Amino acid sequence: MRTEDVLAAIATGLWRWDNASGIVTLDAEAARLLGLPAEPVQLSEAAVRSRFHPVDWNEIDGVVNLAVAEGTLAEARLRIMDGDGRVIRTVRSRSKPLIEGKDYQLVGTLQEVAEPQPGTAARTPVTGDWRRSREAFLLDAGRALAEARSTAEVLRVAASLSMPGFSPDGLAVFGVAGERLTIIGHHGHNAGDEGPFTSMSVDTDYPAAEVVRTGRAIYLPSPQEYLRRFPVTWPLAKRFGRQSWAYLPLIVAGRTMGAWMAAFKHPVAFTPDERSVLTTVARMLAQALARAGVAESERELSLGLQRTMMPVLGPGIPGLHVAARYVPTGGGLQVGGDWYDMIQLPGGRIALVIGDVQGHDVRAAGLMGQLRIALRAYASEGHRPDAVLSRASRFLYGITDGDGDGDRDRDGVTAADGGGDEGKGEGGGAPDGGPRFATCLYLEIDPATGVVDIARAGHPDPAVRMTDGTVLLRPTAGGLPLGIDPDTDYPTTRFTLEPGETLMMCTDGLLETGGHDLDSGWERIRALLEGHEGDSLEELADGLVEAVHGPGSHHTTGPLADRREDDIALLLLSRQGAAVRQAPRRTMMTVAQAEPERIAAARQHLRQLLHDWTDDDQIDSAVLMVSEMVTNVLIHTDGDALLVAEVTCDDEARRLRVEVSDGSDELPHKRHPGEMASSGRGLVLMEMLAHAWGVDPRGEGKSIWFELNEPPSGKGCCS
Repeated sequence: MRTEDVLAAIATGLWRWDNASGIVTLDAEAARLLGLPAEPVQLSEAAVRSRFHPVDWNEIDGVVNLAVAEGTLAEARLRIMDGDGRVIRTVRSRSKPLIEGKDYQLVGTLQEVAEPQPGTAARTPVTGDWRRSREAFLLDAGRALAEARSTAEVLRVAASLSMPGFSPDGLAVFGVAGERLTIIGHHGHNAGDEGPFTSMSVDTDYPAAEVVRTGRAIYLPSPQEYLRRFPVTWPLAKRFGRQSWAYLPLIVAGRTMGAWMAAFKHPVAFTPDERSVLTTVARMLAQALARAGVAESERELSLGLQRTMMPVLGPGIPGLHVAARYVPTGGGLQVGGDWYDMIQLPGGRIALVIGDVQGHDVRAAGLMGQLRIALRAYASEGHRPDAVLSRASRFLYGITDGDGDGDRDRDGVTAADGGGDEGKGEGGGAPDGGPRFATCLYLEIDPATGVVDIARAGHPDPAVRMTDGTVLLRPTAGGLPLGIDPDTDYPTTRFTLEPGETLMMCTDGLLETGGHDLDSGWERIRALLEGHEGDSLEELADGLVEAVHGPGSHHTTGPLADRREDDIALLLLSRQGAAVRQAPRRTMMTVAQAEPERIAAARQHLRQLLHDWTDDDQIDSAVLMVSEMVTNVLIHTDGDALLVAEVTCDDEARRLRVEVSDGSDELPHKRHPGEMASSGRGLVLMEMLAHAWGVDPRGEGKSIWFELNEPPSGKGCCS
């Protein structure tokens, strides 16, 4: 007779667990014992693990590691669960690790055993050797309690702990409020059973009260001992039908913060080993509860600060839809310097503000609150956007100028932080007490006309989602971040938000979270904006935050090695009204004499505007002509260049028209440069590449323009 047949006859199954591949091989009897069809099968480690009680699996993990290290047998008692989480049987596993280099295979048997009865010898060593089992249990308990982040999680972990040989069936955690005991949580009791214990004086003749008073553990191995030592409160405990009790102090930093009760339905002698386990668990439980209490206090403080400092957008604004989100950073106090605000202005105009004070700490949150109030005050006084930011910059400079030891240099940057983002350090905060700056974007909009005036202080540009789904960064003029130089000017940019268009403003946390830089982060957000369907701004706001902070973001990290988590503030503004699906696709930007690097931004901006243009050669031609036109303005005049690009729809095709205006009255002349000439080819290129071009004098200055017609194979409309 085969060995397999003999083992099957005595209800014993064989299994082999390959640690290297994670594959577990079961014979027919082993599969049956695990609640599977009675046939040989190979399963993944995760599939087999799902059949075991999670507490037992964690326990056997420590036992196996000891067996591998010592080359001995690994023995364990395991509860088998069905698909609904019910225990269907208990099996005993005896296995031998076969070590192969750094990996091993675990080969052994599974055999069904009867559930041990209370008070029998089966209650003692569950996993063979008591001390090995105890070490495995304590390691698992310590890891689980260390990972618990709230009081409720700590109590759930404590209730799930399966102590080797003498697991309690009733638990209670007592706290202290003044001179009275409180119930923090309990397990193994019915709702309402905690009533008599919820507000008990610490002077009461009750074990938990005495533990709190003295700081010493109390062990009651029998009801007779309980009655002898605590006759007054014995009737309260008698009705639960328990046989043994252990009350242990919860001590943190030398202070008794409460007591832990472990009650047993079977007699427990409380041997030195058993007391050692209970004492160790009580210490770990006290530390876990203390950490959870601090974390919950921090979260409550964070939520309170957020509720106080983050505005309520209030009732709907006629003609506008607004949605906003704030997500704090995941570390520390979960407060920072990001904020948004909405301000009602005289004449029906609305102001929207978004900003970011340097740092992720309480001081950043405090400065943010002061700066937000100052901005509201300046805006309510009727100042224009440029004046609002200029005054806010002087205000922030004034309240941080004398802080700390860092001295400002001539540009207002502290010597301590080196200026700019370099001073933020790993946590994104300035040196404690040192001056700080803030980025800010402030806009005013007239809901009736859609005219927007924006002033920007070192903040990321806003983006506009047009009615046809095209998304463009909206370049805006700007100045230094607030608080660096009290005399900084903040020029204003004006444009019109058309009905159906959506304006997005955000802090850099939305772009850079997840290992992204500003460029790769913008590409991620732009794809989400373009792919959004529907008109709900709330759904769009949720989608943007979920894409950055949700589970999927951890599988699509950016190019940076670190994740650089940061606060996130987000504002979405959409103008109501009938959207014209074939409305012109239009954008504009200024290239200043002092910012020749913006020529590259103008080229990239035009490519984004023509993202669905069918002729790539025409796109290259348009970019070349724009580069030539803007460069000529910066070289041959002493003023700025204003670029306006518009895609319009005809019956059959689309047309691109680009204008570059400047303040010079001198008109360009067509020349015939030689082969070695370094200039003079601008108008020649336009004559060769454009379908139409021209130069139009204006009252002050001139405008040079060109037009390109998309080939008939194009879309034929702007939808």
